[in-house]
Amino acid sequence: MDDASRTGLIQGVDTAGSTTSRVAMCVGTCSRIVGPCLLVLGTLSMAASILLLFPGGASKYLVEGHISKHAKAVPGIWGGGIIVLLAAIHITAVGWRCAGCSDCGTRRNAFISAVLSKLALLGAAACFIFSGVGLTNGPLCFYNASEHGHRHGTVWGYPFLDTDSQEPDARTENYLYDPRTWSTCLEPEGIVAWNVVLFSLLLLISAAEMVLASFQILNGCLGCLCGFCDGKKSPP
Repeated sequence: MDDASRTGLIQGVDTAGSTTSRVAMCVGTCSRIVGPCLLVLGTLSMAASILLLFPGGASKYLVEGHISKHAKAVPGIWGGGIIVLLAAIHITAVGWRCAGCSDCGTRRNAFISAVLSKLALLGAAACFIFSGVGLTNGPLCFYNASEHGHRHGTVWGYPFLDTDSQEPDARTENYLYDPRTWSTCLEPEGIVAWNVVLFSLLLLISAAEMVLASFQILNGCLGCLCGFCDGKKSPP
């Protein structure tokens, strides 16, 4: 092999190594961004789900069992909360621990972060579905059933779900986009707005979690190939 060929081969190897280093640097930096974002979102998800159990800040409705079934399912705690937080803690810890290229088993941790991110994606998706159904069905409240033609007197139930005379799409549109119908619920006070705001918040949070978890899955796969280290070549 002549000198020109050797020089070209060395330059090619250096270019490949430089590219791998840049990818590894990007993987580590992205992990240090995604991790804290998921921590914040997971905490907000748990807070929103807990607030759904206490309409207007009152605990008596939870004690009496007058809380909607989708709020009782607390999807923001187990789905968008705990599962996401487990992934977020690991991603954040690995991202910052490997900032100085310490002996942190980067490829192994990258694989673990990808697996945990997949679980976080499933948890966030479950939270999104539960929240969407809870928002569509409306809250459990004390309302005048005779106005809906089903029963006589006031009862606890789902007035917006019980409106069988309307098509489901029309029913949901009237409930969500016509605040004048919210006065149907007599108790708890302001329960419809409480339900709409918190379930909508859970929808937005879980959607953001799904995006970040999906991104981290790709990021973790790249980390398995290139490592997380920013400063020097990662260990095999």
